[in-house]
Amino acid sequence: MNERELLAAVDRLTHRDPRTLECGEPGHPAGHVCLSTSDGPRLPCLLDAVGERYGRPRPLVRRGRSAPTLSERTGLPLLAPFGERVTEMYAWAYGTWWIGCGIIAADDGMRLVVLVAHRAAPALGELARDATWVDRVVFVTGQDRELTHTVGWHTAEAWLGTGLPSDYKQLVQIFGCGSFDGYLDMFLPNGPQGSLDLVEHALSMASWDDDEDGNTLWAPHRLFPAPGGLLQWAGSEREDSFYWLTEGADPDRWPIMVTKDDYSGWIRFDGSTAEFIFRLLTDPRHPYSTARYFDAHWFMSYGQ
Repeated sequence: MNERELLAAVDRLTHRDPRTLECGEPGHPAGHVCLSTSDGPRLPCLLDAVGERYGRPRPLVRRGRSAPTLSERTGLPLLAPFGERVTEMYAWAYGTWWIGCGIIAADDGMRLVVLVAHRAAPALGELARDATWVDRVVFVTGQDRELTHTVGWHTAEAWLGTGLPSDYKQLVQIFGCGSFDGYLDMFLPNGPQGSLDLVEHALSMASWDDDEDGNTLWAPHRLFPAPGGLLQWAGSEREDSFYWLTEGADPDRWPIMVTKDDYSGWIRFDGSTAEFIFRLLTDPRHPYSTARYFDAHWFMSYGQ
């Protein structure tokens, strides 16, 4: 298969029930399908091509060395068919599927492999009773907590003239720039090219909210830095906008306000940013729930 054919085959497999996947390779277990790559693209080209659709890949094995936290929840099913023959493997989590691209040692030399495997949803009952909301978001997405992203919070908060919610900052440092379930896009300071910068967006939007009588798109609210104004921290592919209502001196107590991009109505949530995201991912009753569509949840990284 060439690059286009491989992408089309991956797309078809991620629309099937992953529990029914059966590989035709001798000796391979159930729960995945390997795709033919003879005369196909090189690994870097394939990583770029798949990455354009599914985000930045997660390295599972590089030069024969596995990631330290490898498990069923963090990509192990992509290695199971090949055992110790894997020399490189990169993974994308996508709903109840794993997508993998890598290099294995075959009888006739090094071989490029592409596969789609079943990704089990984590059992929420396994969460520790004292787990924080950030811990819960990390658990349900299977994110590798050891991957940290550096953000200049002091500079960002100085530009804004306010602190930011502590759990939002933890989420940014763990996840970086990207999308939860392909739906909720977090804004962050100094994100990769093409992403929205939270600080720049807030300062530029403030110039649109200059009617002191409140006759603005955001009525009855005002935009930050007006006292108690709205500060946007996320958006969605369905044109929903997510704001903090910056009322009070403690950012950890700011409620969340959500509206469509036509600003026709507002819904208020009293809770932290991480709690909002966790409930969005796991509670089918949440007004913006993705749990109605996906059994397993993921974070699509836009980082470089």
